[in-house]
Amino acid sequence: MSTADTVRDGSVREGFVHDGSVHDGSVRERTSARRAAASWHADPYVRALHAGRGPLFLRRADGWMLPLDVERWCADADAADRTVLRRCQGPILDIGCGPGRLVAALALHGRPCLGIDVSQAAVARTVHAGGPALCRSVFEPLPGEGRWGTALLIDGNIGIGGDPRALLARVAQLMAPDGLLIVEAAAADVDERVRVRVDDGRGDMGTAFPWARVGARALLHHARAVGWSLVEQWTARDRGFISLRYTPPVPRSGTEA
Repeated sequence: MSTADTVRDGSVREGFVHDGSVHDGSVRERTSARRAAASWHADPYVRALHAGRGPLFLRRADGWMLPLDVERWCADADAADRTVLRRCQGPILDIGCGPGRLVAALALHGRPCLGIDVSQAAVARTVHAGGPALCRSVFEPLPGEGRWGTALLIDGNIGIGGDPRALLARVAQLMAPDGLLIVEAAAADVDERVRVRVDDGRGDMGTAFPWARVGARALLHHARAVGWSLVEQWTARDRGFISLRYTPPVPRSGTEA
């Protein structure tokens, strides 16, 4: 798949997405929202992506560190990933696509898809792997709003922005009617909002930014609070996934008290 084969209106057609931000494989920033995500432009993360390996961690202020599986992110989609890809329907938006293994796998099979990420290095690697991608925050205007058949929040990306409910509400705005959201939940029964830094384990760290970790029980609680309903829950290779559909609230009639 080539990002040069695109349409101009931001729609999704024959597997391609375009809004002028990717041209001939180049990537450029557009708004201050991405500049606010400076940690994902920081040297430890960029170096890890260029090398295709860690060590790399998210470090809390109290010193606790969450290992990041850079090697898996930079490899091809694995068996657990394929359980996600088989469930995708319609055009697919991978939110926080990282180095793009899922987008590349979808594109290889001719599926209409787009990856978005605030890291230029991640987006460049996705484009190089053959997946269409934009350097964009999910909270910025996006191509195809209201028309995506599936959205993905994989590899802990429910943590984006540090507020799972706000993120889930934003994703609902992006979906087509009856669209499907697939989320990877934390393995632990956890529901935390923290500030973290990208840390290479050798003393080099990025700037602090908000993040969240959410296990399956907490994820379902937050999802239902903003109108998402459970479709399916499964485990593959010790990774837990949940699929959801959005049910818009029924408007109250003027006669209701």
